[in-house]
Parts: sequence; structure tokens; C-alpha cells
Amino acid sequence: MLRFVLPALFAAALSGPAAAQVEVVQLAAPDAFSTPGRDTGLPADLWAGTPIDTARAVLPQLAAKPLSPAAAHLARRVLATGAKGPDGSAGDEALAGQRATALIALGDVGAATRILDRAPGVDRNAELARAAAETALLSGDTARACGVAERLATNRGDIYWIRLRAFCQLEAGQAPQAQLTFELAQTQARDAVYGRLMSARIAGTPPGAASARNGLDLALSRALNLDLAAAKPAPAVAAALAGGEAPPTPGFDTTTIDAEIGGLAAAVRAGLPPEAGVSALIAAAAEAADPKTRARLQAAALLVSSLANDLPGADRAKLAGFAVPEGKAPAGRNQALEAASDTRRAGEAALLALWTCADAGAAGPATADRARIVRTLARAGLADDARLFVLEGLAALK
Repeated sequence: MLRFVLPALFAAALSGPAAAQVEVVQLAAPDAFSTPGRDTGLPADLWAGTPIDTARAVLPQLAAKPLSPAAAHLARRVLATGAKGPDGSAGDEALAGQRATALIALGDVGAATRILDRAPGVDRNAELARAAAETALLSGDTARACGVAERLATNRGDIYWIRLRAFCQLEAGQAPQAQLTFELAQTQARDAVYGRLMSARIAGTPPGAASARNGLDLALSRALNLDLAAAKPAPAVAAALAGGEAPPTPGFDTTTIDAEIGGLAAAVRAGLPPEAGVSALIAAAAEAADPKTRARLQAAALLVSSLANDLPGADRAKLAGFAVPEGKAPAGRNQALEAASDTRRAGEAALLALWTCADAGAAGPATADRARIVRTLARAGLADDARLFVLEGLAALK
């Protein structure tokens, strides 16, 4: 009898009040920043209050322009952080692709790979697909890279995909098709290095030296068994050859300037408050008779004092008389930078600082711009990054 009772009870349970309480919850679309690339120690509200237009303006520049070591470290750190993105970033596949592309260009291939592994839209967004193909090529997984190219439904006529398609056809043993696609690529946008390496693969011509500009060059050089040690690698390739993880925190030689500023660089490196020695440095900078020494000490004092919480009135008066020239960042960006600092919007502050750094190039921003960046980062909750900018600036004061 029990075998007839149990099905009846089971059916009653399904049709009872408990079943009526089951609700379908609509999950929010993943945003461009929520997937972590690695643990960075930054908070989950990193991007709170950040305008999405600022992110859209800055991220492409981080992939396209050289940055100083301190700026590159800051960029890798904020972009690898898994945190709720700015309002409007949910479902923004292009922005997610720009985030991954910037991380690749900055040498954090491992973080980019982890982000892309969980990113929807790789088959329909060219920015995401290109980042996914590059990480695959850099890791030596050419089959995965070719699979990404094959599944992409848009922008297949872009030169990147034509070049990759020629390579993939050759990998698949389709030499005639590869030759035609290769010729199309060279007609559309001639590239001497790519042409030399592909010709060597297709026709057996002399390959010349290895190239390590990007993932495709690396894949071709590997296929030709060329000496990669002789090539100058781009940051992404260097990181891939070293295992794919982010480069270590940069170090800066401040020995020369530290002897002149009373060991303050060592104090900054140790994370100590600089207030104790800043007054003496400001006084020395104000009183220096030699013009070159005075300029160097004033620049050093401006940088180190940017980390200080507050300064005595006498020190502020001396600083106000320093002849350090204004920087090159536009006034509107500087005002936005100060506003981000006032309200501790760390992500926005970082992006605005990186915008100025991207404009400045590999040497880093001018002293006045750097001091403003240091002050902003320190007050927005990015003190470790602020100290790196100080050390980088001090090291340049030869």
C-alpha cells in the first residue's frame, strides 16, 4: 500500500503551497569589470562613482600608448581588480574587450586570460575576440586562437583577422588558401615582418630573425623554430615567455638623489610618513644657491610633500614660491582629478591619472603633473601607487 501513498504525497507536495513560492530571479548581466583577473587587494567598490565615459576614453589609450613603469603598474592593478563596474558597463562587451586588451599590452596576460575565460560575447564582439585570440597565441595554443577566428561573426574583414586566417589555413594544411589570404592581407595593409615570416612558412624563403611584437609574430617565429632570445619582445610577449603573470612591482634607483634629500626616498620606499624630513628638504630647496641644485631639490620637495597629510604654514609659504613649472595636463582633467580625490573615488582617480600618463609617454608625467597625481592617489586610497610615482620621479632627478 505504501508504494501507492508515496507517489500521491509527492504529487501533492509539488502542487502545494511550497511550489507556489518558487520565484524566478532575473540575474544581472555581467559588467565589464566584475570578473577578477587576480587578487590585487583593492576593494569591491573601486569603480563606484566612476563615469563610464571616462573608462571608455582611457582604456584604449592604455593598450596603444607606452606608459612609465609606475603608471603601468597602477594600470595593471586597477584593471585586474574584480569589482562592480561603473554604471552602464553591464553587458558592455566592447569595454570588457578593451579591459582585456589593455592588460595584455601591459604584460598581465594571465589576468586577461582569466577575465576572457568568463566573458560572454567572444563569438560576436571583435574586441573581445581579438583579445581572446591574442592570449591563445601568446600561450602557444594556436588551435584555440584559430577557433576564435573561425567562430567570430563580425568584422571578419579587419586586417588582424585576415592575417590570422592565413596563418590558421596554413596550420590546417591548406597552403593554396593560405597563399591567397596572405596576398589579400599584404595588399590591404603591407607588413614587412609578417610578410617575411609568412613567406618563410608558405614558400620556405629565408625567415630572417624572430619577431616578438605580438601573439601572431610569436606563433610564426615558434613555428619556424627561430631564436626568440634574439628578439626584443613587446610587454605582452615578454610576460608570456616568462609564464604569463604580471611583472613584479617596479624598483627605482634613488641612490643619487637620496644622498641630497636626507634619505627621504628610503623613507618613502619603506612606507613611512615623510613629514619628519620634508621641512628640512623644503628649507634646503628654498635656500639652495646653485640654480641646478635648487631646481632639483624643489622638484624633489614638491614630490615628497605631496604624500604629506598637512604641512606647517612656513613650509606651505616656501612651496608656494618654488619655480617648478606647471605640467601639461589640461585644466579640465586636473579639476576632475581633484574632484575624484575629494570624494575618494579611487577608480576614477586612477583612470584620470593614467590618462595624463598615457599622454606623457614612457618617461612619465612632468613633475607638476606627477605631484598632482601623487596627491590624488594618496587621498583616494591608493597610497602604495602614489609612493611608486614619487620614487619614479625622484629617480629621474639625476
